[in-house]
Amino acid sequence: MIVTLTANPSIDHTVMLTSPLRRGEVLRAEGTSSQPGGKGVNISGAAYAAGVPTRAVLPCPDLDPLVTELRASGLDVVTVGPAGRPRINTTVTEPDGTTTKLNGPGATATPALLDALATRLVQEAELATWVVLAGSLPPGAPAGWYAEVVGALRTTGARIAVDTSEAPLEALAAGLPAGAPDLLKPNAEELASITGSDRLDDPAAAAAAARTLVERGVSAVLATLGGDGAVLVTAEGTWHASPPPTDVVSTVGAGDSSLFGYLLADLRGLSAPERLGLAVAYGSAAAGLPGTTLPTPPQVRADLVPVRGLDPITGGL
Repeated sequence: MIVTLTANPSIDHTVMLTSPLRRGEVLRAEGTSSQPGGKGVNISGAAYAAGVPTRAVLPCPDLDPLVTELRASGLDVVTVGPAGRPRINTTVTEPDGTTTKLNGPGATATPALLDALATRLVQEAELATWVVLAGSLPPGAPAGWYAEVVGALRTTGARIAVDTSEAPLEALAAGLPAGAPDLLKPNAEELASITGSDRLDDPAAAAAAARTLVERGVSAVLATLGGDGAVLVTAEGTWHASPPPTDVVSTVGAGDSSLFGYLLADLRGLSAPERLGLAVAYGSAAAGLPGTTLPTPPQVRADLVPVRGLDPITGGL
């Protein structure tokens, strides 16, 4: 069982342009789509598509159209309230795959709602192998809330993955090792923000930065690097995986798919390099699909992902 928390759920609108985005002009779209979104929702959706038991926890009115659509798709959704309506996110994709996102702020979360969310998540975690805390926090939530929830989940025995950014990620990193998750999944920019490193588009540099987090208590760091693939750092070793050739359509949700690929490989008992390879394969498959469309197992080609060990001392291949 994978239990996900989407603390700031959304409706994701995607506009696909026929030409490059130009500010101040009238542009023509070749298509639009609208889907329930949020990182945890995406991860649960990928899990459902792969036949993995999953439950998505989110603050949302139980009869909201977002919840209705998710349940109609077959997803097991647990709503916690009283909560406001989900935010609206708009994504604009250009023909070359360039993606521009405009994310709404979301409904304000009260202390009572945050307490109810944490309590319900701990309850759900009793039956889970992995619990995923994913995405931004809603207005009203303190930056350190994820770190607090990680501490509460430690009593359940479930493993904990965190995928967030900006202030919540910085607060989590500042609280290490007390709030250290079993898996942290930053992208290159996010990794730089919490390690003070630069040149993190280079796999060796990213791996060196990620290792500082492992040394501070995080069990594994999966750092996604866009077109440069991803690196995985654990106490046992460091690896880099390159993506297969991909015609990029939309990068929205690619990181979420990468995280699910890692979790799926872990549930299958695969080795660390194999977990990284499946993560990159899932992320690449998602990048080749429109909007926030999630890949299904037949679309994922882990056999096309080369994985190489990195020397943790010199940074060489």
